[in-house]
Amino acid sequence: MSSARPCLRARLRRGALALAAGALLATGLPVTGAVASATTATTATGPSTSAGLADAPLTAKRRSEPNPATPGDFTGYGFDQCLTPTQKTMNTWLRTSPYLAAGIYISGDSRACRVQPNLTPTWVRKQLAKGWHLLPITLGPQASCQPRFPRYDDDFTIDPKPGKKGRYGKARAMGRSSATSTIADAQALGLVEGSTLWYDLEGFDATNTHCRESALSFLHAWNVKVAAAGYITGVYSSAGSGIKVLDDARVERPDAFVLPERIWVARWDGQANTSTSYIREDGWRPGGRVKQYRGGHDEVWGGVRINIDSNFLDLGTGSVAPREQHCGGVKVAARSYPVLRQSGDGYKPPKRMVKALQCFLSQRKLYGGNVHGKYGPATVAAANAWQQRMGFEANPVWGRRDWMSLLSFGQKPILKFGSAGYYVRRLQRALNAADLGSSVKIDGVYKLPLANLVKDYQAEVDLPETGVVDAPTWRRIMQGRRG
Repeated sequence: MSSARPCLRARLRRGALALAAGALLATGLPVTGAVASATTATTATGPSTSAGLADAPLTAKRRSEPNPATPGDFTGYGFDQCLTPTQKTMNTWLRTSPYLAAGIYISGDSRACRVQPNLTPTWVRKQLAKGWHLLPITLGPQASCQPRFPRYDDDFTIDPKPGKKGRYGKARAMGRSSATSTIADAQALGLVEGSTLWYDLEGFDATNTHCRESALSFLHAWNVKVAAAGYITGVYSSAGSGIKVLDDARVERPDAFVLPERIWVARWDGQANTSTSYIREDGWRPGGRVKQYRGGHDEVWGGVRINIDSNFLDLGTGSVAPREQHCGGVKVAARSYPVLRQSGDGYKPPKRMVKALQCFLSQRKLYGGNVHGKYGPATVAAANAWQQRMGFEANPVWGRRDWMSLLSFGQKPILKFGSAGYYVRRLQRALNAADLGSSVKIDGVYKLPLANLVKDYQAEVDLPETGVVDAPTWRRIMQGRRG
């Protein structure tokens, strides 16, 4: 990290906005923003496909394509709500909230929100196309010693009788039946194989032997059938009961039950991570944990209020970006992008950075020469053409504004903590060129240092310091704005 000039104005403005920041902290989230977008492969000219862009329209061609598996590989923030939000709400929270994962209740007779008027195959397709990571939840039969269930006259608790040979056969049959419903409901919504389906087993008295063993037997059967259908299995439960019971079975009886591939830990400790003292650290790591770290509370983003639970996800390989290559291997990533001018008076422009400039100008079809690293007339002419295209005055000196506009120009997808891919690299390069007093590694993953750099930039150009890169933030970067 560079230790150059601190972004004093941004720091001062943050102090003035302490009250607003405190409101975010009250949600249980770090004031860093959070989660999302495209992870498309990259070539010398940019992404090889537009699929998965946060701002891409749902074209007829894309409607005919299968949905991506969800939530996929992801590290970031999510929320869950009993009632599936409207499309308008999802759009607003995409633009303004730290979240890009959402739990949805798709199946189960024990759901509090049995009627889901917004939850349709079209709704699912739209969210996935926009970049949301969905967590489909089944809330079916609950443990026999769970005092709040059955919730309705026509739902059931898990049969606690051990039956013949103590195998809890009736509980297993209920698990298979529930799995059949889960699979059918998932398929009807367009949730494809490879997606993670979650069973919600609310907290119960784990010291009650028959209650505990019947619940484990139920989950065993549910896991077997769901996995056989091609889905990844997950179980949500409280850290001190259901999750602890699963972890104990993993360690103490490894061959007794088929356990879920992923766990979703309910532990309302306010810590946005996937750890809890109730279970061993090695279980379901790496990439197999979600933690619900804050229970029901209201949050308002973009003027829209929802009562939610807050979650932190670390699934699969986490948020990763595919490798990229430009102009046959030209190195374009840098912690800073210096001013360039023609040689003279003891100055010689750095060859590596001139190559990067030539490469980007060639991708814009403005430079047709060799990428040789010499800042000569042909390169200057191409640079002038870009300056004029952007409405800047043509100048033989290539400066910070020019770098920012060239490095950032293109589509304007929403990016947050957890986003990964070509567009994140584009953002990282442009903000490093902005010379805000610090820099980030250009790795294509939106992590905390980048979130802080985004906030610094937003403060410089008088935008809300959300850490979410939206269209107004992109526009100012593309304009080369600095205060």
